[in-house]
Amino acid sequence: MPKPSLDKTLDRANSDVVLIVDGRARQLGRAAHIPIIFMTGLLDTEYLVAALEAGGVDYVTKPIKPKEVLARMQVHLQGARERRQARSALDAFGYASITVRASDGKLMWQTPLARDLLHTYYGTSAPATPEPVLQWLRRHVKDAVVLTEPPRLSIEVGPKRLTFRLHQQIGDSEGGGDWLIIMQEVSDESVIGAMALSFKLTPKEAEVLYWVVKGKINRDIGDILGSSPMTVKKHLEHVFAKLGVETRTAAAGITMSRIRQLHPQFEG
Repeated sequence: MPKPSLDKTLDRANSDVVLIVDGRARQLGRAAHIPIIFMTGLLDTEYLVAALEAGGVDYVTKPIKPKEVLARMQVHLQGARERRQARSALDAFGYASITVRASDGKLMWQTPLARDLLHTYYGTSAPATPEPVLQWLRRHVKDAVVLTEPPRLSIEVGPKRLTFRLHQQIGDSEGGGDWLIIMQEVSDESVIGAMALSFKLTPKEAEVLYWVVKGKINRDIGDILGSSPMTVKKHLEHVFAKLGVETRTAAAGITMSRIRQLHPQFEG
């Protein structure tokens, strides 16, 4: 079966389009939700299996029966809409999700938000799963099988943190199975704002205090904020004065006590 070029066609397609093509196909990242139906005159089983393995959800054979084709399209469109709505609901509540096959590490499915987060934090895209995520999955998959929730995986970029939670197995157990992983991004920008209000700090002083609570030294804080260690030291002197303390440890302790009252989910 010849393989046509579908790139431009898929880029233009919207979510209510089913492509009927004669040939091999591949799903593009932005159009992975589009169900593809093959139309072919080749009736041998090997060709039909190849069509499905190439990414098709169904096939029709020539000569086509218009009513049958339309009925198949409606079924697949409805399924695609329901899956898209479920993904959108997860994204709307700040939860991104992916499905990873443990045996070969292939990223099988992802919501749009998950795709963007993985690219932002790891620079990867489907079907590749970020190596730290795959190692974490394989390390804890046995615990998850017996319904013991494993430790969550987190990665921090500035004041933002991306957390992974191993949710449940959704495929068979062969080779480790397919696993649904829930991702959530948490930003501590609101925490920094609360620090500024609680202790009457300037925005820059609040940022410095935030990283002190995180255990960073002046040089590291300077690198993060684009300031010199001397500038960070000056800001810290002002912070100590406003908090009525003399040490970093005391400043961090007072701050953690206050922030946990306002933001119980904050992880210092």
